[in-house]
Amino acid sequence: MTSTVSPWLRWASEAVWFVEHAFERAHADARPEEDTRVRIFVLQLVFSAVFIALAIGATHAAVLAPRHAGGSAAIAGALQRADLTDRNGALLATNIVHYGLYIDPTEVWDRDAAFTQLRRVLPEVSAKKLRKVLNGDRRLIVQPGLTPAERQAVHALALGGISFEPEDRRVYPLNTSAAHLIGVADTGGQGVSGAELAFNSDIRAAGQQGQDFALSIDLRVQGVLENELGAVASAAGAKGAVGVVADARTGEILGMASWPTYDANRRGSASDNQALNRVTSGHYEMGSVFKTFTVAAALDTGQADMNTLLDASEAYMIGKRRIRDFHATNKILSLEEVYLHSSNIGTSRLAVELGSDGMRDYFQRLGLLDAAPFELKESARPRTPRDWSDSTRASLSFGYGIMITPLQMTAATVALVNGGIYRPLSLRHGGTGEEGRRVVRPETSAEMRQLMRANVLRGSGGQADAPGLRVGGKTGSANKLVNGRYDAGHGVGSFAAVFPADGPDDVQRYVVFVLIDEPSQGSRLGGAIAAPVVGRVADRIAPFLGLARRFDPPPVAAVVP
Repeated sequence: MTSTVSPWLRWASEAVWFVEHAFERAHADARPEEDTRVRIFVLQLVFSAVFIALAIGATHAAVLAPRHAGGSAAIAGALQRADLTDRNGALLATNIVHYGLYIDPTEVWDRDAAFTQLRRVLPEVSAKKLRKVLNGDRRLIVQPGLTPAERQAVHALALGGISFEPEDRRVYPLNTSAAHLIGVADTGGQGVSGAELAFNSDIRAAGQQGQDFALSIDLRVQGVLENELGAVASAAGAKGAVGVVADARTGEILGMASWPTYDANRRGSASDNQALNRVTSGHYEMGSVFKTFTVAAALDTGQADMNTLLDASEAYMIGKRRIRDFHATNKILSLEEVYLHSSNIGTSRLAVELGSDGMRDYFQRLGLLDAAPFELKESARPRTPRDWSDSTRASLSFGYGIMITPLQMTAATVALVNGGIYRPLSLRHGGTGEEGRRVVRPETSAEMRQLMRANVLRGSGGQADAPGLRVGGKTGSANKLVNGRYDAGHGVGSFAAVFPADGPDDVQRYVVFVLIDEPSQGSRLGGAIAAPVVGRVADRIAPFLGLARRFDPPPVAAVVP
């Protein structure tokens, strides 16, 4: 049986046979020069084949290998974290290659000269540590985190025993902006605080896939919040200040500011006062903003309605304790008037009638008795009362006797104005996705928004109004306990707001909370120091949120016959 052989295979076989026997033919024919030419030809053939193989491999790697969609660049041998961005893709944190400086003293020619020259180009390096390494007998790290420019400056010294190792260092291009909520990661690529710690696994997973990790915040909103908050806190000589902006429908945090702040790239140099995230970890007796919760509980249980009358014509006695109003009206007040005049007497009467179980139940529903469920590990537990006696409940009704965090205050306000659903606040873009739990009836939520809007129009919150945004809210002022006594010289002023306050439950709606901690100049009343900040913040961020302004029509003049 005959077989068909490919012409190409026959040609390749003959070529191999020719090369294989070329040396033998050259010796047999006494032609040594041909032997040399054949050897050169074989070497050229081998080198050409190797070169072609390498070229094909390089082309495949450069052109045909899959590309990442974007995000952090991979660095060989380094732990990788995804770039952190805001909800619109603006950069919050990224990785830049830095270098660790190592010295092997056994290879240094002149240790004194090396010390002098290194200190000249790297003045921040520890002189004590540098001298210790140079006088040692083994290779050690002298300084981590050299920038490429610093590495080049050291390299240009041409010193012996110097070497560098690349490090994947986390940097924060915004420096002080959003520092508390972003947090920091260590040199080992692990989150230490803030979102860097809260989403550590997600950030690392996204980095390995070459993707970014987006937070819920809007950097434009964050910038406005920080700008307004910092200006007022500085002018008032305040100890601290807090600002939060949240989406009432999803629970997403759009802005979160704690003042004073610090440079996230120099976390180690921050003071305790700067490093404290007051939003999640600051504890405050909030004052009259708590009247919102007391009134809501009374409305939701049916204990009171908008037509309920409460006697504030004289001080309210609980045992030997006398409760008075700061803005005394000395008359019988409707429920709306109790709220607008911020009557301690009126809310105390409501709290006593609610009973200990009733009031504790609503405070529990609103998340006031537990740490706010939130991604940041810094979310702190409140300091709650041990007993729920009539006197304690009266104090609770106007924001004394309980210390909560601004995060809890914001979350509870969100639940009261979004139709009555408590959803955990979140720094994750899109929110937690949880359906939430009902804490008050939709009708109660609508009534509270109505009262909050009335308080801006006719009550203590007038300075929070913003043209066409229909802001509603409640003021709060509280003295601090100093050496066992409440000191009028130390206190907080706050304002909890919603805008727009009108419309159905599911409309686009936002909550803003601002607190100024121990202002030393000017008024510390919430209506005077915090409400104006809320109004300016709402006015400036409305375009970013896509909110249309809606103005009430002017009153129609009466026609005189």
